[in-house]
Amino acid sequence: MYHSINNWLRQGLLWLLPLCLTGCWLILDIQPAWAQDNAVDYTLANLRYQDFSGKDLSGTSLAGADMLKANFRGTNLTGTILTMSSFYKSDLTGANLTNTFADRVTFSLANLTNANFTDALLSSSQFFDATITGADFTDAILDRTEVASMCEYADGTNPVTGISTRESLGCQ
Repeated sequence: MYHSINNWLRQGLLWLLPLCLTGCWLILDIQPAWAQDNAVDYTLANLRYQDFSGKDLSGTSLAGADMLKANFRGTNLTGTILTMSSFYKSDLTGANLTNTFADRVTFSLANLTNANFTDALLSSSQFFDATITGADFTDAILDRTEVASMCEYADGTNPVTGISTRESLGCQ
């Protein structure tokens, strides 16, 4: 008798669990992550010399992508995943990189003039000889060595946020 009750409970739970999850989904109106209209997966893509200027790429993945000399002028990259990608010599003038997950990214020799990196995770990322005039790094997570290096030549004020590059980096 114990086994029949135990089996009956298992069968009931197998039907009850999906029903409860579906009910919660409908009540809370949960949108799955894959429902974003503009979310494209460029993970590990070769995007060298591509022109993405003015595009809305928010919420996309560019993780591990090679974007040598790519054009991202004025591009919306809000909330993108850029892990281990390379923007070497790319143009990100005026790009919005707010809330990006950009750990271990190469921005060396890139043009980051007036780019917005507010609240971005930029740990272990490299900015060797990048142009950062007017870039905003407010509340971004950066390695101290990169901040010290960028403070040596940081200047300008971001035209959208009104924050100076030196202030956003916490330069002395």
